Parts: sequence; C-alpha cells; structure tokens
Amino acid sequence: MTLSTIAILVSLFLLMYLAYRGISVLILAPVMAALAVLLSGDFSLMAPIYTETFMGALGNYLLKFFPVFLLGAIFGQLIADSGAASSIAHWFTRILGPKHAILTVVLACAALTYGGVSLFVVAFAIYPIAKVMFYRANLPKRFIPGAIALGAFTFTMTALPGTPAIQNAIPIPYYQTNVFAAPGLGLIASVIMFCFGWWWLTARANKAVAAGEGYGNHNDGVEHENIEEKNAMPVWLAFSPLILVIGLNALFTYVIFPSADFSAVAAKFPNLVPAKNTGMWAIIIALILSCIWLIVIAWNRWADLRETINKGSFGSMLPAFNTASEVGYGAVIASLAGFVIIKEFVLGVAPGNPLISEAVAMSALAGITGSSSGGLSIALQTLGPDYLRLAVENNISPELLHRVAVIAAGGFDTLPHCGAIITLLSICGLNHRQSYAHIAAVTIAGPVLAVTAVIILGTMFGSF
Repeated sequence: MTLSTIAILVSLFLLMYLAYRGISVLILAPVMAALAVLLSGDFSLMAPIYTETFMGALGNYLLKFFPVFLLGAIFGQLIADSGAASSIAHWFTRILGPKHAILTVVLACAALTYGGVSLFVVAFAIYPIAKVMFYRANLPKRFIPGAIALGAFTFTMTALPGTPAIQNAIPIPYYQTNVFAAPGLGLIASVIMFCFGWWWLTARANKAVAAGEGYGNHNDGVEHENIEEKNAMPVWLAFSPLILVIGLNALFTYVIFPSADFSAVAAKFPNLVPAKNTGMWAIIIALILSCIWLIVIAWNRWADLRETINKGSFGSMLPAFNTASEVGYGAVIASLAGFVIIKEFVLGVAPGNPLISEAVAMSALAGITGSSSGGLSIALQTLGPDYLRLAVENNISPELLHRVAVIAAGGFDTLPHCGAIITLLSICGLNHRQSYAHIAAVTIAGPVLAVTAVIILGTMFGSF
C-alpha cells in the first residue's frame, strides 16, 4: 500500500469521525482534502489542487444541481407554510386513527417526501402530530424517529419511480437516465423497504407495550396538546401540488421532451447534448410550476409569502454547499496517485457484475460521509464513467445502474454520525441510545435487503 493510499484512508477516517463530532462538512471537506495532499507528499501542488480540482468540482456540481436544491427547498417551505403538509398529516390521522399511529406517521411522511418536500421540513411538520398520536395509543415515544425515518429517508427518497429527491437526480448526467429509471425494480425495492420497516417497528412496539412500556415520561407537554385543526386546507387541494410534481415530471420525461425538436437548441448550444439534460430539465420545470400552483391555491393563507420564499431559499444553501464540498473532496482524492489502488479494489469486487461493485462503492462512501447525496456524488464523480463502461461491456442498462446506485447510497448513509439522524433525534427530543437501533433497522437493514433484491432481479431479468 502506497503512502498516498494511506493518506487517503486517514483523511476518510478523520472526515467520518469529525463529522460525527459535529464539525461542518463545509469546513471538513477542504481541510481533509488538504491533509490527504500533504500526507501524500504533494506539497507543491496544494494551491493548484485547491483552486482547480477542489473548487472546480464544487462549482461544476452546483452548476448541475443547485436549481434542484433551491426549488426543492422553496417547494417544501411553501408546502409547510401554506398548511398543506399539516392538512395531509391530519387527513391520514382521521382515516387511520391513533390506533395505527406508526402506519399513519409512515404514510404521511412518505406522501410529503414523494411529493418533493424536504425530509427536514417533513420531520418538523409531522413530529407534533406524531407525538400526540403515540401518546393516545400509549405507544413508546422512542419509536417515533424510526417511523419518521421509514417514511422520509428510505423508499420515497431512493426507490419510488419519479421521486424528485436530489439523490434520484444525481446519477442523471453520469448515466444519461431520468428519475423514472428502472420503475418496476424501484417499486419492488419500495415494497421491501416499506414492509420490512413497518413489520419491524410494529413488532417491536407491540412487544414493548406487552411488557408494560407506555409512552413514557418525556416532559414534552403532549398531554395538553391535540391533533384537531381548524380552517384546514381541503385535503384534495393539499395533495394537488404533490401530484403535480410527479405528473409534470412524467409528462415532460416521456411525452414532451422525446417528441421535441432540439435543432434550434443545437444551433445555439453546439456542445450541449439534450439527452443528457432532459431528465434534469423535467425536474426543474415540474418544481417551478408546482411552486407557482402552490402560491396560487394558498393565496389567502400566506402570513408572509416573501418570508416563506426567502426561508426556503436560505434553507437550500447549506445542504447544497455541504454536498458540493464533499464532491470537491472526492475530486481531490481521485486525483491522488493512491486512489488507483482503491479504485482497482472497488472495481474488482465481484468481477463480471459491476452492480455489486457499484453498490459497495456507493454504500461505503455514503457511510463515510454520513450523507446519501454526498457519498453518491463522490462515488459517481470518481467512478461513474468506469461503471458506465463496465455496464456497456456487460450489457447492463444504465437505468439499472441508476437505481442500484441510488438505493445503495440510501443505506449506510444513516450511520450514527449522519447529520439528518442527529437533527431528527433533536427534533423528537430523544437520543441515540433511546431510538437509534430502530432507525438503523428501517434505514440500513431495509435498504440493504432492497438493493440486494434489485441486483439479483436486475442480473436475472435486466432493467424493468
């Protein structure tokens, strides 16, 4: 093993450890990239590697994906402040009742995230309702984070066809696919994640109740709260922007863009390949039109529309730049001589079936960075072209590559140092000791089972 390879491994370990200790990846990524360069002995290259490699990759990532981060955050804030999110959550509560508190929370979170609402917005919107439902059903509060995580962090983020989550958009420019890639396999993976997670949470909660454990004494004032809502937005209207996002995305992906004449675009932008961009264009257009629709249908409900849009805009900055900074880190690591050894090792996993190698790479980097989008971006930045080449050589559809990559990245990203998990536990007023085992079961074990099934089915029958 070369000195450069050791330097890379040291920087990766420190990145994971210090992120777990709460240091922002925005700072950690360039510092750990610089450390890897220094330990590799490339002192004279420090400045050009930072300005050209790190910042170049960071800038290119933002050029591709910042509109999705921005529009997604604004859309989520509009959903929350318009009362649509609350209306949807209350509707599930009325339909299923407190007796089915776990299923209600999972489905409410799933509906919102599949419609394009940020998982953080979903957690803030659903938790106040979830704690009342769990209290009324006398279910242990410690299962609430697992229920929210199952609905928001798993199948709606990585597997359901057409989901506008940023994770599902990241492979598009690398594999020339779209967010509906391998829809049949995505649906199968979604069913596996949902059923396993629901079974796990329900079985463990019932066992706890049978042992005499109730909601618990958490001093969160739940006994004084209710889940009634006055002057709620009609539920059909609340669901309409979520349906619009998916519907418009599908319309542009499968009808409008395939039949469009891009000759005028080619004349104006000769270096642009429309096939590589239509998937991203579809998401952007769907989010813009859905935001406009939301503003119109809730016109009389806005306390301060300007503040809502500003809050959503500012809320997009940190996630976008955190992920872009991780991409810059990945680009620096890929430029070092020692990365060749790591690359050959990863690509050598299960020779003849790049799907297994891809799943291992995405899972490992998502786990190290504590971020599905960050790990996915780093992996595709460094290994995407190799996987596409191997797929062509082995007659594997790029759509299958897309789906495997996204589902795999949504597994080990929720290790204890994951920022989303830390935030979720903070929102719920709980800690890792109380709730993390159940979060891990639904967000790690479930996706691992799902991606395994997708690889087996995809290898046997191809993409569908």
